[in-house]
Amino acid sequence: MLKTKKTVYLDYAATTPVDPQVLKAMLPHFSVRFGNSMSLHALGQEAKSALEQSRKQIAKIIGAKTPEIIFTGSASESNNLAIKGVAFANKDRGRHIIISAIEHPCIMQSVAFLEKHAGFTITRLRVDKFGMVSPADVVKAITKETILVSVMHANNEIGTIEPIAEIGKICHDKGVLFHTDAAQTLGKLPIDVNKMKIDLLTASSHKIYGPKGAACLYIRSGTKIEPILHGGSHEFGLRASTINVPAIVGFAKAATICVKQMATDHKRLASLRDKLIKGVLLRIPRSRLNGHPKLRLANNANFSFDFVEGESIVLSLDALGIAVSTGSACSSEKLEPSHVLLAIGLRPEQAHGSLRLTLGRQTKERDIIYTLKVLPKVIKNLRIVSPFKI
Repeated sequence: MLKTKKTVYLDYAATTPVDPQVLKAMLPHFSVRFGNSMSLHALGQEAKSALEQSRKQIAKIIGAKTPEIIFTGSASESNNLAIKGVAFANKDRGRHIIISAIEHPCIMQSVAFLEKHAGFTITRLRVDKFGMVSPADVVKAITKETILVSVMHANNEIGTIEPIAEIGKICHDKGVLFHTDAAQTLGKLPIDVNKMKIDLLTASSHKIYGPKGAACLYIRSGTKIEPILHGGSHEFGLRASTINVPAIVGFAKAATICVKQMATDHKRLASLRDKLIKGVLLRIPRSRLNGHPKLRLANNANFSFDFVEGESIVLSLDALGIAVSTGSACSSEKLEPSHVLLAIGLRPEQAHGSLRLTLGRQTKERDIIYTLKVLPKVIKNLRIVSPFKI
C-alpha cells in the first residue's frame, strides 16, 4: 500500500502544532529582542522584561504568585526537579514518597533513582479499572516519614482525571507536600493551586499549541527544594541555563489563548470524542474503552482491540493518512506493554493492542467520520493475519 500524505492528526496528547498567534509573539525574540535575560544592558533587560511578563501570565492562570513560577526546558525536567529537588531538600525529615502506579515515566524513573541511590522508600498506589486513584488509599499510605505525594492531574494515555483537590487537602492536613503533573491539563481544565492545595505543579508548552523546549514548575513559597541543574543563578537559583526567552514567551501566549477558549474547546472536543468512542465501540467487536467513561479529558479516547498489535494499527492508519499512537508517545517505540494499561487490569496482550486517539483545535467532524470509516477495516484485516487470534 502506498503511503499517502497525512490528512488527519489525532495525536494531540503527544504534541500540538504551534498556534500562529504564538509564533507571531515569539518571532521578535529571535532576532530583534534577542538579548540574554541575565545581561545588564538594554537588550538583556528587554529580554528579562519579556521573561517576567510571561511568568506573571502563567502565575495568574493557576492562581499563583509570580515568583512561584520556575521555567524549565520540558515537563520531564520539571517533574525531575519536583521529585528529586524536594527529596534532597527534605531527606532529613523523611525518606518516603508516594506516587500513583500510572505516572509518566519521568516520575516513575525519578523515584526509582531515589530508591536505588538515596535510600528512599516509594509507595506506588494502585488504581481502579478506570485508572482512578482512591483518596482513601492516599490516607492509608501516608506515614511519619512521608515528605511528598505526586499524583498526575490527568493521565496522558487513558485521559482519566484524578481527584486532585481531595488528595491535595489530605496532604495539606497531614503536612505532606503535594505535587501534580498537569502537562495534559493546563489550558484544558480549571486549575487553582490554592483551592486545590497544590504545592508543586508541572505544566508544558508544546501540549497547548506552544513551542517545544519550554515548561514550568510551580513551587509554593516556602517549599524546601534543591536544584538539580547547577551552574548559574538563573530562575531564582533553581535552574541553571540561559533562559529560552522566545519559547517561554510562546508558552505564556499559548496558555493565555487556551484559557480564553477553554469552555468552547471543551464542549466541541467532548462532542467529537463521544462520537468517536460510540462509533468505535459499535463498529468494532472485541473493543473496549480504556479510562474513565465520564471523568476523562475532553480530547482523549483510548481503546484496546483483541487479537491485534497497536504498532500494526498505528502503521496501517498512518498509511491511510491518520496519525495516532499506541501507549505513551514518549515510549511508544518500546516493546513492553504500557504500565498504565497493565495497572488498570489489562493483560499484556490486551495492552499491546491499544490505540490512543487524541483530538485538538484543528480536528473536524469529517476527521472523525473518516476515522470511523477506515479503522474497522484496518482492525478486521489485521485480525485475519494476527498470530494472537484464537
